[in-house]
Order: sequence, then C-alpha cells, then structure tokens
Amino acid sequence: MQLSGAQILVQSLKAEGVEYVFGYPGGAVLEIYDALFQLNKFKHILVRHEQAAVHAADAYARTSGKVGVALVTSGPGATNAITGIATAYSDSIPMVVISGQVGTPAIGSDAFQEIDMIGVSRPCVKHNFLVTSIHELADTVKKAFQIAQTGRPGPVVIDVAKDVTQAMAKFSYPQEDIFIRSYQPVTQGHTGQIKKAIQMLAAAKRPLVYFGGGVVLGNASEELIEFVQLTGVPCTGTLMGLGAYPSSHKQFLGMLGMHGTYEANLAMHNADVVVAVGARFDDRVVSVPEKFTEKPKKVIHIDIDPSSISKRVKADVPIVGDVKNVLREMIGIWKKQELTLNDAALGKWWQTVEAWRSRNCLRIPDTEGDIILPQMVVKTLAEITHNDAIITSDVGQHQMFAAQYYPFERPRQWLNSGGLGTMGVGLPYAMGAYLADPSKDVCCITGEGSIQMNIQELSTCFQYKLPIKTICLNNGYLGMVRQWQELYYSNRESETYFDSLPDFVKLAEAYGHVGMRIEKASDVEGALREALALKDRFVFMDFITDKKQNVFPMVGNGKGLDEMVLPPHMRETPQDSDVNDVNDRDYDTRSVP
Repeated sequence: MQLSGAQILVQSLKAEGVEYVFGYPGGAVLEIYDALFQLNKFKHILVRHEQAAVHAADAYARTSGKVGVALVTSGPGATNAITGIATAYSDSIPMVVISGQVGTPAIGSDAFQEIDMIGVSRPCVKHNFLVTSIHELADTVKKAFQIAQTGRPGPVVIDVAKDVTQAMAKFSYPQEDIFIRSYQPVTQGHTGQIKKAIQMLAAAKRPLVYFGGGVVLGNASEELIEFVQLTGVPCTGTLMGLGAYPSSHKQFLGMLGMHGTYEANLAMHNADVVVAVGARFDDRVVSVPEKFTEKPKKVIHIDIDPSSISKRVKADVPIVGDVKNVLREMIGIWKKQELTLNDAALGKWWQTVEAWRSRNCLRIPDTEGDIILPQMVVKTLAEITHNDAIITSDVGQHQMFAAQYYPFERPRQWLNSGGLGTMGVGLPYAMGAYLADPSKDVCCITGEGSIQMNIQELSTCFQYKLPIKTICLNNGYLGMVRQWQELYYSNRESETYFDSLPDFVKLAEAYGHVGMRIEKASDVEGALREALALKDRFVFMDFITDKKQNVFPMVGNGKGLDEMVLPPHMRETPQDSDVNDVNDRDYDTRSVP
C-alpha cells in the first residue's frame, strides 16, 4: 500500500512510540495535520504559540525520559520555535522538532512563509535535516530519534518540504538503528582511566563529588547515590543536577555556583580532588577558571561528550563515556579492591564542611509585620507537598529561591532553563510535565515578569484541563535584574519596575481558571493548601511579596567561589572561614593524632 509523505511521517512517529505531539498548524503542514486526524493514534496538544509547543515537548522529555516531539509550520512558525529549540539545546534535552517547508521548487525563491530553517537552526541543534524526497522521509525520522536520544542528547530538526508530504510511496520503517559513520558516541569509559581515577580519589584528603544534569539525563541517579555513600565523600550538584542525589541526605551540601550554598562553594574551592560527573564547569559554577585552579586540586572529569571535558577547567583524568556505565565500573573496582579513604583526613574534612554548613546560609530573613517573603512561600510549598511535587520555574530570583528552598529528592522532579535562561518556560514546562506524569502535583514557580512571556498558554491549560498550580512570586520588579542594579549599578533601576501589571486573578478567571491573591504572610499556608486541594482545577496564585529581597549567597562576575556576597545575618557575625582558605597542612594525615 502506498502512503502520502504526511502519512509516512505520522506512521513513523507511531513506530517510535510517540505519545504526545505539541504543535500549531499552518499551511505547510496541513497534510501532516490531516494525517494526524486520520490516524488518531496519539494525542496532539494545540498550544497558542510555537515557542510554547517546543517548551512543552522539552518538559515532556525532561519528565518522562522519552523524546519530546513538536510540530510547527514554515516561516514564522519555524522561527517562533527557535527559542524553544535553543533552550533544549543548552540543556541537552532529547527532542525532535518537525517544521514545514515550502514546496521543493519554491525553496530559495523567497516564497510566502519561506525561511531557511536549516541555516537558522544550525547553531542550536544537535543535527538538522531538510527532506526533499519522500524516499528519505522514514529513514530521516529514524535517524532523528536515534541522534536525539543517544550520546549527549539534544534537539534534532526535520524540515519537510510540502510537496514531500503530498507525494506517494511505499512505507517501510527501519526496525534497527541506522549506522551513521560520522556519529558513533562512546558509551564505555576507558578502564585504565577509571582505575587511575579511583586511586586518585582514594588518596584524597579533601575529596568532593560534583554532579550535573548529565546524571539526570543519563538515568544514573542510583549509581551516583551508591558511589557517594560507598566512598563517604561530600557531594554538591549544579542547578541542572538537583534531584539526582536526595537533598535530605547529609552528604549533600546543596547547590553550588553563583547562588550556591556557602558550604558547597567553599568545599568546591578547597577540595584537593574533584570528581565531576555529568557536569561541565560552566560559568555559573566556575566564573573564573583561573581563580578556581589557584587552589591546587586534581580534577577527574566524566562526561559522554568529549568536547565538554577540559573546555573550561583542565581535567587531570578525563573519562569519556556514559556516566551510568562509568559509575558502575568505578563502584565495582572500589568494592573489588576494598578501598577506603584515610579516615582521619576525611573526618577532618567533614568537620570543616560541617562548620561551614552550621553558618546556615539559607536562613530565612527576619521581617516585621505580615510581609510575604518569597523564600517562605517556597519552603511552605515544600512542606505541604512533602518535597514530592514536580516543580517547574521560569527564570529570575524566583528560580533561585526554588532551587535553594525546595529540597528535591529524585531526578526529573525539577524543570528549569539552566543553560539559556529563558523567561517564559515555566507554564509550558508545567504543561508538558503534567502530561508526562499526571500522578504528581505539578507546580510552576514564576514571577510577574516571566509569566507574561507565555501567558497565552492559560488557554491551552483550560482546553486540556491541566490542573497545574502556578505560584507567582510578585514583587513588581524584574527581580534578578534589580538585584544586579542594586549591587553593581549604584541602585540605578533602569527599566525593571512594572507599573502596569495586570490583575492576575481576573486574568486567570477570564481564561476559566481559579485565581487567588495572597497579600499576608499569615495567609500563605492556608492558600497553598486550598489550591493544592483543588485537584481538577488550574489555580493561579498571585503572592504579593517583599519588593527588595535578594538571593544570597551570590558570586559576582569575575569572582571566585570563595568570594561570595553573603546574606546579612552572616555579615553581622563574620568568621575566619569567610575570608581564609583551608590550609593544606591541616589535612596532612601525618599531623593528625
């Protein structure tokens, strides 16, 4: 039987086990939408803007571990999708984005709604394809899914000419992976390098495991937990790695980096051996590599992407491979050789770390009256949901407050735009997350600035009855921009104050949802409980928060991890550890009784 190109495309998606397609129709993809209607084998989610389609597909992938799929038309549909594609690319999210293209004879003629999607998307995709022959279509889909989810994951674009969707051909979908000569990711680590890393770690005096989003993407959380508990060393995670190791466990020091905890940043700065697992030493973790390496340390770097190793910080022991496989091998060697760290040195290291932790850098500030603090809202949400909700966030102060004050206990529980820092992701992320896992409460923590970037998706949430709870921490400012202006631009608040905000309660109600405004701290817990009890309704909660709260600790641009701007309560009682490095002699086991 012969099928149209559109039918072949849809049947190919069915063969890949696709459950949801997020999209928006247009002229160049009408045949595909007609084929979707006829096949009716998976659910299409009609968004209100193509950027939201890609964000929702991204979130579906983050939550489920499967490949997200988005479908957009040519021209403005394709360009609207670029921000979502770039967001997924920065965070290594497996996705296939299908864009329509004008007919093959019209390509290059400046036809109506024509854009060079291959050229436009090239800088922010793992790979892209332009399909101009129906005979290449099925194989291209197979390759796209294969590339998107193997190696270091990422988005793949398939740009399909309209005449290809109209042509007819026999359909045959490849049952096995297609050999791609130029794409052969390494999944097994080099055993010699792994043994060298194990010996280096066993000899450490001040060891630290530093993990990132690669552990989540590589489904290696169980291996990470076993390795950290087997060795007894402290660990810290990046913004993207939160949840890969349970936040409640004593060996976890919290998030590190620009807004990381005091103990995590000082441990990273003073460690003598750092085991980096699925992390890339990006500029939000190590602002200035030269300052990071001023303190002598050995770096073991495990990553499936060889280009990420030694890109910013030179690795002493580079290990290219799937983090799950490498950690398994490290665990096996450690057990087989019955290795242990020096108890005296490790004990001294833990004493130092606990002294840093006792400073309680995330203590919620004192306030007068009934003012709502954003930190308190997040902490209360965590208590009510027993740290079990799926949390999505937009980008800004609220994102950092969520990362700091919501203790994530499992991977794929925390969704945010870490690499690109895309405002507007929170609501479509919540949509994709709920569709991937409707068994959990899904809460979107946002700000009054970010939420307006994709607020039209309130309509999508109403259409598909998505009972998301949106927690808007409304301080009337672009909060993170205002914080930088306060600290580094002499309080010149240039274009950060919103004096024309909508009534979010009425707006939510206009879209058919429940709206709440909370203005007193004493009402926060009751309002959150009321909203979470409405299991079948979307609730928009507008919390009117303190306008001038800042996110601390903070490492400014050009500063080292030991040069944090500390919260006020720590500035009032400074300690030597605020300014002094750990002395290596203190950890010389010869001087330890």
